[in-house]
Amino acid sequence: MNVGVAAATADGLIKDTTTQTFRRDVIEESRRQPVLVDFWAPWCGPCKQLTPVLEKAVRAAKGAVKLVKMNIDEHPAVAAQLGIQSIPAVFAFTNGQPVDGFMGALPESQVMAFLERLTKQEIGSEEKELLKAADAALVAGDATSAADLYSEVLAGDSANAHALAGLARAYLETGSIEQAKQVLAQVPEAKRNDTAVAAARASLEVAEQAAHLGPVAELEQKVAANPLDHQARFDLAIALNGNNRRQEALDQLIEIVRRDRKWNDDAARKQLVQFFEAWGPTDQHTVSGRRRLSSILFA
Repeated sequence: MNVGVAAATADGLIKDTTTQTFRRDVIEESRRQPVLVDFWAPWCGPCKQLTPVLEKAVRAAKGAVKLVKMNIDEHPAVAAQLGIQSIPAVFAFTNGQPVDGFMGALPESQVMAFLERLTKQEIGSEEKELLKAADAALVAGDATSAADLYSEVLAGDSANAHALAGLARAYLETGSIEQAKQVLAQVPEAKRNDTAVAAARASLEVAEQAAHLGPVAELEQKVAANPLDHQARFDLAIALNGNNRRQEALDQLIEIVRRDRKWNDDAARKQLVQFFEAWGPTDQHTVSGRRRLSSILFA
């Protein structure tokens, strides 16, 4: 064995397996990362060409995938179960199942392409799960956990628009407006019109508006003293939203539209639209708010 292969083997990236250890080396290990299985035999000439190429590709992947070699002369059972009739045969396992493979001694470029496709699929799947968990945490009000999960995605893909938008929203939930602004500034130009980014940007604008207003209680008193003070009611709606009191914010803006839909160049309707964008199209307040707004505008 050459020095390079010995080093790789020492790192646990490349190993030989048997019928008895196949479950541990391949099935269980593939639940943590992709595992390539190289089915070979000492008499197989193409196997001797392919194995060094596989080892080189696995070392180049720097731990993203492992290689397990199985001598089918000594351990024929697994190859028979998989229906292997010719070698070399390479199977890729993820989550305990064979998901891809090829037969024959492919050239290095094709082996590298195969490996890249395999690892990208695995990374993409992991990224989707992290984003799903982060979104769920944000909806549940756990902004800190959401921020940690979004940051984990960004550690591997710094230009991920979904993660950048989510991290910005998580910062906004904790009142960290400047940090949210810095995160959104990192969104690549080509992704700035992404739906999630637009929603985060709208949330930032609303948060900045709320930051310049007085306490909610003072604004409530002003509206109570003069129900026709639309500016006070408008400011109250923004302040309420800044305190995550969406239903009350919605009620105040709808009331302005009901009393004077053209007030201040249609400001209440425009603010509602911005709220809807910030809250997202599936938020219950967006859905009910659009319905209530339509009932007034098209009455």
